[in-house]
Amino acid sequence: MKEFSDFIRSKVLIEQSTLEVILSNFKQKSVRKGQSILKRGQIANQYFYIKSGALRFFYGEFDQQVTAWVVFQGEFFTEISSLGPQKPSRFNIEAIEDTELLCIDKQDMEKLYKEFPAWQEFGRITLENMAVRMINQIISFQTLSAEERYLEFMTDSQVITKIPVKQMASYLGITPNALSRIRKNIR
Repeated sequence: MKEFSDFIRSKVLIEQSTLEVILSNFKQKSVRKGQSILKRGQIANQYFYIKSGALRFFYGEFDQQVTAWVVFQGEFFTEISSLGPQKPSRFNIEAIEDTELLCIDKQDMEKLYKEFPAWQEFGRITLENMAVRMINQIISFQTLSAEERYLEFMTDSQVITKIPVKQMASYLGITPNALSRIRKNIR
């Protein structure tokens, strides 16, 4: 829990006693590579912190899967388009590799928001950061070439080692063959 405590403290000033109460509401969960934590059509009811590993948000079936989002170790997230309005998710969320999570239920998160202003601030900051990341991704798709998106994406070393080529290509909005050509041209 130390890494998660440090993560929280990097976002907000929080008293140790408050932090201990908050941390006591989180449960650990292990997810094996390929295992889902949320399936399309289910309603999201948890927030997650990734202690280790990585997950991807995707939609579609079999060979038509499109990776829409990838989250890595040290990130706090939820499927906000389902959790907020309590509507069925359009995404599947699965582990790219064996993953260790800390989870908190929506109702516990809301209770803590009401009880602790510092935790409410943490939630606001986290959701703002998530929104900025989404906006940057949209702008990237609208303004950058596939090669430029690939180069920008590759600045994160976790991406290089954790995401299979097919999933990386779908995240970048290109075919695996196009990604192979881009990678060949860059070398």
